Amino acid sequence: MDSLYARYPFFEAAREAVAGADVSLPALVAADAPAVERGRERVERALRSGTTASETPDAYDAKAELLSYPIARILVSLLESNAAVEKYASAEAATAADRIRADLDREDTLRSTDEVSLELSDVLREFDLDDAVRPAVPAAGGGSRDGGPGPAGPRASRSARDPEWFRIDVAPYLRLSDPDWGDRWRLVNRELRDGAVRIDRADLERCLERAVRSRVLEGLPFEFAADDGIGSDLEAHVADLRRLLDERATVGGFDVVVPELFPPCMRNLIDKAEREAALSPPESLALMAFLTAIGMSPDEIVAFCADTSLDAEGIRYQTEYLRDEAGAQYPPPTCETLSAYGICHNEDDHWQVAGDPLAYYEARLADAEDVVDWRDRNDVAEAT
Repeated sequence: MDSLYARYPFFEAAREAVAGADVSLPALVAADAPAVERGRERVERALRSGTTASETPDAYDAKAELLSYPIARILVSLLESNAAVEKYASAEAATAADRIRADLDREDTLRSTDEVSLELSDVLREFDLDDAVRPAVPAAGGGSRDGGPGPAGPRASRSARDPEWFRIDVAPYLRLSDPDWGDRWRLVNRELRDGAVRIDRADLERCLERAVRSRVLEGLPFEFAADDGIGSDLEAHVADLRRLLDERATVGGFDVVVPELFPPCMRNLIDKAEREAALSPPESLALMAFLTAIGMSPDEIVAFCADTSLDAEGIRYQTEYLRDEAGAQYPPPTCETLSAYGICHNEDDHWQVAGDPLAYYEARLADAEDVVDWRDRNDVAEAT
């Protein structure tokens, strides 16, 4: 199996490789092959951590990794939860976006020797965007002929084959973007010329992530006949995942936001961000999941994190995938999981109070008297 397909199993060529291979998914499931365990891990990681990357990547070869994708799609369908399907698709897209970004950012000298070879043109072609996306040609002064600034920062050294600015036809731009991502994404705030919108490379990568998410969602959830044997063979894995779904929390379950009563791990993350230190992806996800779960809106979280290293657009982007259409979301990881990521250190022996951040906060609120909601404090009112 091509290792590129293992990294990007939603590619059309990867799906054709699975279809053309002498492999029976029901037989794999019946034998409880490694691909089945990896498929279960894909879904569990999606629901818990917003990623489908394996915690033990060396444990699976390219074939098991590739075949785990259709098995994960079967598993998430058997959960019979639209919210789980949406969250799974978002996690697959976020993981793919990280991989695409990493593959495209490699120096040309490394690309020639690496077993994975991916060009931006390959990704654009995969989603029928090769004719819709074009480089914005730089002007003589180092900017672009579109009148905007030239490349800056760590990507300024990209060669002509890796431009920093692009034009994307307006129809795919509207299809692959969302005004809820922030005012900057609204068409009225973009430069539109000759039917194309000018965007930078980071924005293009975000649009590609949306394209991946749409591709993953195609055909989900599957429908199964009552006597379908694959469902019964996966029953144990589905039961484990359903227990995970049962842990979900409902946004709005808390009426007050009192930062002083937050769990120590969350306060530590906030303190770290206030020191202008960058949070790792697991740290950022854990904090956003907690703040969302206690009932804070994206606008409130942006205001709450205004003087930290977290940027407003990144907050809105992350909280978008933590919510479903009903306003509910999955809870932040348990203290045990946070400990595995080096986030929770059982400060003050707080595991004796509760084993997860939401339960800890609920217990602290129950014991507190005369609390003042963060949203009602004078300094917050002035900031917002």
